[in-house]
Amino acid sequence: MLNFKQTELLFPFSMNYLLDTGAKLSTADIQKIAKTFMRADCQPTGPPPFLQVHFTDVGQLLIDMISYVLGYKTSEHVDETVLVLLAVYSPGQPPAYKYNFAKFIANKIHEQLYKLDREGIFKYSSYIYHMFLYYQTDAFQCPIKKLDSRGERRYVIF
Repeated sequence: MLNFKQTELLFPFSMNYLLDTGAKLSTADIQKIAKTFMRADCQPTGPPPFLQVHFTDVGQLLIDMISYVLGYKTSEHVDETVLVLLAVYSPGQPPAYKYNFAKFIANKIHEQLYKLDREGIFKYSSYIYHMFLYYQTDAFQCPIKKLDSRGERRYVIF
């Protein structure tokens, strides 16, 4: 999870916001994002989606993280929703806006759990593992260590 000081203003964040804002991205906005995060030899000549391989290493890393937060199965194609989030970053600088990712993910998890019996898919399985291991350890019939021998958090391995 992304940790921000609680005194900082976190902007509301939803898929509707991303879709609405993405539809309003101007050509100038897209060109600015492309100059910042796409390789010089791969600057776009048309509208999104763009291939992730055309982005710099930093751009690809951000796209992977954004795609994971949004629950996308792949980050191969970069559409307007990802570009909206990519627009708040500048290399070496903190994000221009700090979105409330924790609330977004909590809402997505709730929505997916609610629809689980109909859809049979849950995209945030690592969060389920985390919740079970770190918040419900008393419910397990076997002892679970949260920390390794050096005091670092243990990875979930099945």
